[in-house]
Amino acid sequence: MSLLGRRLRARGFQPIGFSYPSVRRTLDENADALWHACERVPGPTVHFVGHSLGGIVILRMMRRHAWQRTGRVVALGSPFLGSAIALRRSERPFGRRIVGPGLAEAASGSEAIPWTGPQEIGVIAGTTPFGIGRLLGPITTPHDGTVMVEETRLPGAADHRVVRATHTALLFSRSVAELVSEFLERGRFPSWTR
Repeated sequence: MSLLGRRLRARGFQPIGFSYPSVRRTLDENADALWHACERVPGPTVHFVGHSLGGIVILRMMRRHAWQRTGRVVALGSPFLGSAIALRRSERPFGRRIVGPGLAEAASGSEAIPWTGPQEIGVIAGTTPFGIGRLLGPITTPHDGTVMVEETRLPGAADHRVVRATHTALLFSRSVAELVSEFLERGRFPSWTR
């Protein structure tokens, strides 16, 4: 997320990174750790940007804690409606250990509950079908090589945008960084796409 962070810093934001043990902890444990980390962040408003499982951790944190300073949220390739690929992987021998409890829970669609909170959530999904997910069997198109576009459609989200990028490339795309910045500033993605 460092390149995305640098691009957001150039747009006037002050990014602070948060990393978490996605394989060793549950969604609730990671959401609570994020909550405690946010308590130390200064300022009246805190925006969130999460990639893949990170978007789900952010949403879980907001559902578990009454966070008063949350601005807007952007999720990049987050499988809010579940992940067929992660579910397939967790069903294979040793797959559950590789996936971990948090992703296994998210794979089942645990966050498919419609969002009704006051925070505006924007979701960006990729459509370049190249990634590790293809090695685990067929994926319904369109997808980013790991997550299907349909799996990212969070009910109640303020906006949803589809871009040409792989799951990992969502973090490195200049146009995705611009979309993130625009959403954090205005609560909607701009009408252009690249």
